[in-house]
Order: sequence, then structure tokens, then C-alpha cells
Amino acid sequence: MCGRFIQCTSGDRLAERFHLPAIPALMPRYNVAPSQPVLAIRMTELGQREAVALRWGFVPAWSPEPRTPYSTINARAETVADKPTYRQAFRQRRCLIPADGFYEWRKEGSRKQPYCIAPADGAPLAFAGLWEHWERDGQVVESCTILVTQANALIAPIHDRMPVILTPENEARWLDPMLTDLAVLKPLLVPCPVERLRIWPVSTAVNAPGHGGPELMAPLNAGFDL
Repeated sequence: MCGRFIQCTSGDRLAERFHLPAIPALMPRYNVAPSQPVLAIRMTELGQREAVALRWGFVPAWSPEPRTPYSTINARAETVADKPTYRQAFRQRRCLIPADGFYEWRKEGSRKQPYCIAPADGAPLAFAGLWEHWERDGQVVESCTILVTQANALIAPIHDRMPVILTPENEARWLDPMLTDLAVLKPLLVPCPVERLRIWPVSTAVNAPGHGGPELMAPLNAGFDL
């Protein structure tokens, strides 16, 4: 799964990286947690990319309340096209969620050790996401989920799942609202190559959502090599 991640790239750099109009100044965030707003990129009705804030935790349009009785921060790549919660959004409301890294935890005895996984080249990653518009009695919630797939060889010793990280070449395909062919979409939802990422252990301070400074990414042991 993906339960915490990092969004710390400046708006100007994100605008250049994802071919967007100018983005307002953004507050760097090193410990984004479920239910918080996240920056996402989607297509407008005019076919242009836009950056929006979406609540992390998908709320289906047909839900009677702006919440669900089960976790929707992640959607499994293997079943997302068929699950009632996600299948319509999978066909019509896909988005990119920029990320400068994410955290996973490995069980070590009676405790869990957090690890930071970040892009090897320092450029922002693009998670595959879905978004949804929920509205009742004048209340509006726009929300999102991050797709997850089986872990690659780098992440597997830590966790059996990882976010779907799209290649730059496939980001435009993922955003294209005219593309609904499952035979084209599903092959995009695979583990990213090991060489795109690097990993190191970090302090358990990241366990608390209230902690959010850049020190959360600091390596716990210099020279660590998994």
C-alpha cells in the first residue's frame, strides 16, 4: 500500500515537469497522510491539464455520505477496473499525483522500521490516481485514491505492494479521458523499474502525521545499503 508520501517540489518546477500553467506557491510537505488534501493533476473539459487539491481517500459519487466504511486511499491495480467503487472513475476520471517519495514500513521483531523511497534522479514521480466528485445538499468533496501494484525487487523486502509509478511517456495516456480501452490501460499498472528508485531507513518520527519537516527524509544510518 501507500499510506504516506512526500510532495515538496516547488510549483514552478512542477509546472515545468508536468506541462502545466503556473502553479501558486506550494508549502513543502514531507509526510502527507490520508484524509489530507493532496496536489493532483487532471484534465479539464476543455482538454487542458490543471492542478487541483483533492482529499486523499476516494468517495464514490453514489456514496450516501462523504466517507466510506472502508479504506479507499489505495486501489489495487489488479481489480480497480471491476470494483464498483472505482470502475467508473477508472474509465473517465484518472489523474496524476506528483510525489517526491513515499514511506513504507518493514516489521523487524516487535517494531516496524520506516523507510523512505525516492526517485533516483531527484525528479518528481507521478503516481497513477483516480479522482471523484461527490455532492449532496450543497456539500462538495473532490477526492482521490492512489493505485498500488505488486512491489518491485527493491521494495519487496520492505512491503509486498507499492504505488503505480507511471513513466513520463505513459503519463499523457493515463490522463487522456478518451482512452477507455482496458487492454491499453491495464498494462500501465505495473511495478516501476528498480533503477528509478533509491531507498533508506528513516526515523520513526514519520509515524506521527503531525511531524512534517524535511528531517523525516534524513537517512537513519549513513551508507545503508539494502
